[in-house]
Amino acid sequence: VLGLLVWALIADTTYHLHAAYGWVMFVSIFFWILTVLFFVTYLLQIQLKFYMIPWPLVLMIFNAAATVLYITAFVTCAAAVQPTSWRQWDYNRRAAASFFACLTMIAYGVSTFFSFRAWKGLGSNAATSQVTDHA
Repeated sequence: VLGLLVWALIADTTYHLHAAYGWVMFVSIFFWILTVLFFVTYLLQIQLKFYMIPWPLVLMIFNAAATVLYITAFVTCAAAVQPTSWRQWDYNRRAAASFFACLTMIAYGVSTFFSFRAWKGLGSNAATSQVTDHA
């Protein structure tokens, strides 16, 4: 949802006049589409059919790449916001897009942390910890 807000807010401005927003649009749309594809894959449990793929590692790499590229997109978007814009509504939307790009970057960073824990097997749930404690 946060990534959708980023590219929707940028797309509603005259972003084509500023080259910096092209990068922001690319990063936000690209990772939004990939995130939706991963979500549908896990929702429909398609990943179980491709058991030879190390899904925790794939998700960790995806989230790490998204975090790094969203850092660049956030910095680019925030640096390109100009309060003296001749169109006030463009300024407001670009500032909001910068804010949501920052939130999206943080969300992908947190997902990277949890993906790393899942990849290393550091996370456990209550059911598995009770079974191993009593065994």
